[in-house]
Amino acid sequence: MLDKLSSSLKEAVRKIAVSKRIDKRTVDEVVRDLQRALIQADVKIALVKELSARVRERALTEKPVLNPREHVIKVLYEELMAIIGRSVEVPLAPQKIMMVGLHGSGKTSSCAKLARYFQNKGLKPAVICADIYRPAASAQLRQLCEAINVPFFDSESCGQTDVLEIVKAGVSEFERYDIKIIDTAGRHALESEMIEEIRRIGEELKPEQRFLVLDASIGQQASVQAKAFDDAIGITGIIITKMDGTAKGGGALSAVAETNSGIAFLGTGEKVDDFERFEPDRFVSRMLGMGDIKSLIEMAEDKLKAESKELESAFRSGKFTLNDLYKQLEALRKMGPFKKLVQMLPLGGLDIDLDDSAYQVTEDKLKKFRVIMDSMTDEERNEPKIIGGSRLRRIAMGSGTSTAEVNELLKYHRMMQKMMKSFASGRGRIPMMRGMNINIPLKRKRKR
Repeated sequence: MLDKLSSSLKEAVRKIAVSKRIDKRTVDEVVRDLQRALIQADVKIALVKELSARVRERALTEKPVLNPREHVIKVLYEELMAIIGRSVEVPLAPQKIMMVGLHGSGKTSSCAKLARYFQNKGLKPAVICADIYRPAASAQLRQLCEAINVPFFDSESCGQTDVLEIVKAGVSEFERYDIKIIDTAGRHALESEMIEEIRRIGEELKPEQRFLVLDASIGQQASVQAKAFDDAIGITGIIITKMDGTAKGGGALSAVAETNSGIAFLGTGEKVDDFERFEPDRFVSRMLGMGDIKSLIEMAEDKLKAESKELESAFRSGKFTLNDLYKQLEALRKMGPFKKLVQMLPLGGLDIDLDDSAYQVTEDKLKKFRVIMDSMTDEERNEPKIIGGSRLRRIAMGSGTSTAEVNELLKYHRMMQKMMKSFASGRGRIPMMRGMNINIPLKRKRKR
């Protein structure tokens, strides 16, 4: 998400990490990079100037508790946290959730994604469609819910045409379910009829959560919509959608931060699982290239259950055989798009600026690696050093690949093994910052 901003911020961190000394010239250069990146991400100019001034002042005048490089990175991290905004606590407990927003914001698909989120947390969600105006709304939401085995209720379920009666019947029908998600009707603008309708539902239902769904592409206008809906019904949190497809995501995030509202979730793609809790510290950490191993482990626990301990063990121990690699590739396949997983690794200065087609090639490559490993013996997977010329040719023939592709797998394994050992030992990284779960690799980018 926000690829250009993230790439620019990672480059700023790399400059700090490899600088021989931190002086005014270095800080000014980093601040200029920061300004350029934030403006391109549609963050308000006045906010960019304010943040730049604070970063420059703190970096040059505060006495560092850490070493100078760590101090500047810590300042950058904290000031970005200040403009990104706060998260909203969403308890994993029985509750009613009302979803509101304008047409085209992604509200309907977000209802299914939210249901999936609670489903993955072990709760029983159900969805009620209160949109009787857009014919496709009910059919779309029903299809999404059926795909993830979530109960669905709409006007056809009860024979009612009054929105309030549909909602009341749905809540009664799903009384035994933990989470009741109500998809209200959207409009093209903040029409009085729309506001009155959601106000009636809110007064009757008294939902614990009232989430506003905003399209990230509206950028700085997010604050206008957030304030209007908050004045009308008192929203408890915001869901920002389409974070994967716009350069204005930074504007939307920072605009929301200027309101009284907090961000609850981010929609990061079209699939039902492309949805995540918004946690500013993890978000900023990933944007800076510091990784988010904690989220990666949590994702593994959600998707893999028993396999998650092996995944965590591999990261922490640094011991990594081809058998381990095979298990991890299987785990990665279950966990989702490779691009999303790469963003959670603390790769720092490594050059992984790939476009979507390159990531698809990478996923295809990983599939081929699994086929090659299927042609190996257990001994070869445990001790890849024994693979010589004759074994290489046999494995290539058995997997329908070339010896060059088998060698590529072995090279990939050596690289992953080295990376795992680096993570486990801490070599080549700035020490853990006090109070911040972030590590920064010091490896320089190779010049092309």
